[in-house]
Amino acid sequence: MRIGFVVNVMDSGEVGATTYRLAAESVNLGHDVWVMSTGNFSYNPDDTVGALARTVPGGRYTPRRFLDTLKTRRAIEQWITVDDLDVLLLRSNPSVQRPWAQAAGIHFGRLAMRHGVIVLNDPNGLAKAMNKLYLQTLPEEVRPRTLITRAPARIEEFLRREGTLILKPLQGSGGTNVFIVRSEHAHNLDEIIGAVSRDGYVIAQEYLPTAAEGDTRLFLMNGVPLQYKGRHAAFRRIRTGDDIRSNIHAGGRLRRAAVDDAMLRLADMVRPRLVEDGMFLVGLDIAENRLMEINVFSPGGLGSAQRFEKVNFSRAVVEALQQKVQYMKSYRRNFSNVEVATL
Repeated sequence: MRIGFVVNVMDSGEVGATTYRLAAESVNLGHDVWVMSTGNFSYNPDDTVGALARTVPGGRYTPRRFLDTLKTRRAIEQWITVDDLDVLLLRSNPSVQRPWAQAAGIHFGRLAMRHGVIVLNDPNGLAKAMNKLYLQTLPEEVRPRTLITRAPARIEEFLRREGTLILKPLQGSGGTNVFIVRSEHAHNLDEIIGAVSRDGYVIAQEYLPTAAEGDTRLFLMNGVPLQYKGRHAAFRRIRTGDDIRSNIHAGGRLRRAAVDDAMLRLADMVRPRLVEDGMFLVGLDIAENRLMEINVFSPGGLGSAQRFEKVNFSRAVVEALQQKVQYMKSYRRNFSNVEVATL
């Protein structure tokens, strides 16, 4: 299998990133792996898609060794034809890229699909999910009550009704500019709204008391909870101190998750939309049986789930990709043998 990974930048320092875990596991299973950034695509005069990409020599790799090798002279860098790949995984995060690069993977991935490349997650589905409004397209029962606006008066009214709100930007990730606001302490509300709305719309979200304790990230693959050897790919993030964010780089701590029936029911409710939109690998952030966030671009933390559950979820993902490629090759072979009747 020839597999490409689209990342934000080639010289990433994210050793434990899920992307490089999947890449390392793919090499370990004998597949050809190419890594490319969103700034290194090309549409060629012969109607093919190209990319300046890197690969590593064959061998056994940990994620750290893979990434370290990718950044040294041992790596092989050359222009490749993306259309010759079997699978292209779009693993770039648009919220941390320059405006011109935010949709590059989507646009070039869509072109590669025309030539039979399996592109995941589906570019057309990702185009619908370019900001957090995508969450609002999922069943109302799984979502916190939410107001999205740039009008301070609307937020003030919502705050009076709810008593406590979470404010965060519509664009962005990683817990940047996330605030908790209570009606009895709303004297600095205008200042907070100004900070959050600096780059666009504001999400004012129902405050869920138990969510303050943290959330659970549950991975879905092909629309269902990812399981391997009877274990769910999930982990729990616990907030620390007074910081309302449970993101790891915001000081959150990790714990083993207890995946219960309520979480599985929530996953089942969002499955139809995710399958319809071609979302192969997704991370659901769940608190108090509500879906707080959904990551469809570069869901991370698979290594954390592996550490707690003691199984190799990366292998499960790569094996699923192998099955997709085998099915596609079989389909094309059988279809090419069908004689088309003519009148």
